[in-house]
Amino acid sequence: MDSTIYLEHFKVTLENLRELTALALSKGGDFADLYFEHTIFNELSMRDGQVNSGGSHIDYGMGIRVLKGEKTGYAYTESTEWEDMRRAALNAAMIADSPSGDNPGYTYSDGLLKGRTAGRYYWPVARLADYGAAKRLPLLKRLGAKIASSDSRVIKVQAKITDSFSTILMYNSLDGLSFDSRPLTSVAANAIFQDKDGSTETNSASRSFRMGFDLLSASLIDEVAEDTVKGINERFSAIRPKGGEMPVVMACGGSGILLHEAIGHAFEADFIRKKQSIFSEQLGKTVCDTSINVIDDGTLAYNRGSVNIDDEGVPGQKTYMVRSGKVESFLHDRISAAHFKTAPTGNGRRESFRFPPIPRMRSTYMESGGCSPDDLIAEVKHGIYVDDFSNGQVKIGEGDFTFYVKSGKLIENGRLTSPIKDINIIGNGPKALSDIIGVGNDLKIDNGAWVCGKEQSCAVTCGIPTVLVRSLTVGGEA
Repeated sequence: MDSTIYLEHFKVTLENLRELTALALSKGGDFADLYFEHTIFNELSMRDGQVNSGGSHIDYGMGIRVLKGEKTGYAYTESTEWEDMRRAALNAAMIADSPSGDNPGYTYSDGLLKGRTAGRYYWPVARLADYGAAKRLPLLKRLGAKIASSDSRVIKVQAKITDSFSTILMYNSLDGLSFDSRPLTSVAANAIFQDKDGSTETNSASRSFRMGFDLLSASLIDEVAEDTVKGINERFSAIRPKGGEMPVVMACGGSGILLHEAIGHAFEADFIRKKQSIFSEQLGKTVCDTSINVIDDGTLAYNRGSVNIDDEGVPGQKTYMVRSGKVESFLHDRISAAHFKTAPTGNGRRESFRFPPIPRMRSTYMESGGCSPDDLIAEVKHGIYVDDFSNGQVKIGEGDFTFYVKSGKLIENGRLTSPIKDINIIGNGPKALSDIIGVGNDLKIDNGAWVCGKEQSCAVTCGIPTVLVRSLTVGGEA
């Protein structure tokens, strides 16, 4: 796509961009970049068959980052008028010029990126913004009605369709110009169920892709409805099992959130650079079974976490964090890549133009192994099978984690038996990785509306095949 369209969209020229970066570097900065964004957000929400909220808003502006030694200066403006941008460039320069300690002795270069070009993993077609509420409303009604009619215990249903479309232009002091158009559409539902005895359970489901109106088919709406009521019988009959150390089988798909939280964050290279990660000294070392490959991927077609280019203009790519059991790469933005004298991996991401980019995950998953999921369960004499996590807490430095388990089943003598709920899984990320003794052949990417909240909100996805962990602490009944 022609860069002229993007330059005209923000009413700037290449000469303007060069002048702004020169101003940003006027206090002796080492590197400067500009990030222009125009995002249109839309939302339509329905509760119990009635529209209860809807709206649209626009986010527009640009941010300027200056790097000088170990210091970052960042300023933004919600205007692209010349004087506003000029003021932001000078402010960023002054912030970066404040005392910051020793110069790190590295330079910023795109040399290691030569030959790497941006792919196309999503396309700006059929924008949902071009279809009014009249097009969305029948789909919301279908979603709500499907859920309500699926189970007599449904007492409340909330359904929502949201979308955004971002026009992005980036420029840096290496004379790098890049641009992208990013669609993102999500469908979500939440239901409250009440049994005859008055007890209640909730369940939710969502789908989110970098697509526009073409995402919203009747079949996808029905799929979300089915997932919203799926497993509710087990939820009502579930028990809280006895706790202790035991084997844990994690189901394919959404269990990948544990991989994201307990392992993925520790590979983000800002933590590595500051030696705050337990993996800081592990590059090239074996950390788990040689059958295990862990990936952070920005190249999955239409995936919520994919990036044609990241928020520093670096092409999206597929990065092996762990390959054949060895730590192969960390997740780099331009700062950490310059520090380690390697190429950035396309992981420089930001919430909006109001924030500087930092290393963030995209779609994080483990590749399939060679085991049947049934065989993994059959290996366990006494343990648990977990299929729905939430509310994870992780200490990046130590790798310790705690996750709340919403649903799963007991494993007794190699068979799934009683449904379970309301327990915690407690462990250590690196140890849990090294304790994986079986990897299923059923990798599933969970295409829900996942959001990572590391300092800023960012759209991500996760996935995992069924895996057997030798031992984790299960917090249940005494």
